[in-house]
Amino acid sequence: MRKFGSVLVLMLLMGLSGCNPVASDAQNVAVSHAATDDPQAIPAIEWRLATSWPKNFPGLGMAPERFAHLVDDMSNGRLKIQVYGAGELMPAFAIFDGVSQGKIQMAHAASYYWKGKAPAAQFFSSIPFGMTAQEMNGWLHYGGGMALWEEVYRPFGIIPLAGGNTGMQMGGWFNKPINTIADFKGLKIRMPGLGGEVLKRVGAIPVNMAGRELYGALQTGSIDAAEWVGPLNDLAFGLHKVAKYYYYPGWHEPGSNMEFLINKAAFESLPQDLQAIVKVAARAINQDMLDEYTTRNVAALETLVNDEGVVLKAFPPKVLLELEKISKQVIEEQANQDPLMRKVYAAYHAYEQGVRQYHKISEDAYSQQRQH
Repeated sequence: MRKFGSVLVLMLLMGLSGCNPVASDAQNVAVSHAATDDPQAIPAIEWRLATSWPKNFPGLGMAPERFAHLVDDMSNGRLKIQVYGAGELMPAFAIFDGVSQGKIQMAHAASYYWKGKAPAAQFFSSIPFGMTAQEMNGWLHYGGGMALWEEVYRPFGIIPLAGGNTGMQMGGWFNKPINTIADFKGLKIRMPGLGGEVLKRVGAIPVNMAGRELYGALQTGSIDAAEWVGPLNDLAFGLHKVAKYYYYPGWHEPGSNMEFLINKAAFESLPQDLQAIVKVAARAINQDMLDEYTTRNVAALETLVNDEGVVLKAFPPKVLLELEKISKQVIEEQANQDPLMRKVYAAYHAYEQGVRQYHKISEDAYSQQRQH
């Protein structure tokens, strides 16, 4: 109202003094700015975002919440995104279809959940003995990975964006020690994606279930073992209370990339500046999640080992070598069954080989020296 009143006073004074055409143009600009500077003058666009995680769960669940706040702030309230946890709007594994069908505008999940719909999607989360978090970020944003990811989701009317990375995960929770590859036989274990397929080859029984179901499943014995994420999230779920041994490293997920799924029609209906805001906010959250896990996993692991008495164990080298050999076989076989998966795998593998060679004389060389 103060802006409107100022404009009226300006018009009155100009009218009394005899305004010229230039002054009239300035007046029009002032009126225009007075209208557009008021966020209440433009109705907010409202979106719904469903996740595969419990509401406000540390790391995974907080990433979409922070994303929504960033979008709200950067758009000055023009785009508001309401976040729903797993099961609030739809089941955790129904959100891909929800976005594809336009029931919701966005989702936050991990791409290997959709291997039944698009086998190639698994490469955009994490594969056994594959790339680390930073290597994944390099491939996606500067190595051609994003263009391939968009191609994989295009038939579903979905636009993907990288939505965070947990970094190297843990190997999982077990109630019996793993000394040889034979110890996996008959083990009913929660492990999604290609990692589950690898364990199936050595006699395990992989199952896929939402994270919030793991505690009860381990407690009742409906599963014998489970991998989830790492110390921060595993401590939050209390998995140390229902399993004895905590294994490392997470050979199955060395750099687990999360995703934002966006309904293509909804995204294209946004003005260009709001489209840019969505992309920039997602890029910020992508790095923010890795930063948080890098920091908070340290304290969480100390709590698990020092306060909760968790037995921390490394997979024997012979077990890891056998799992790596089988992993290559499984990936090759699956890629040969799907042309698009073969295309993505070829690009992924080529980038990985290059970055590994460089890291031998950079990251790896430094890490080995730092051990002394």
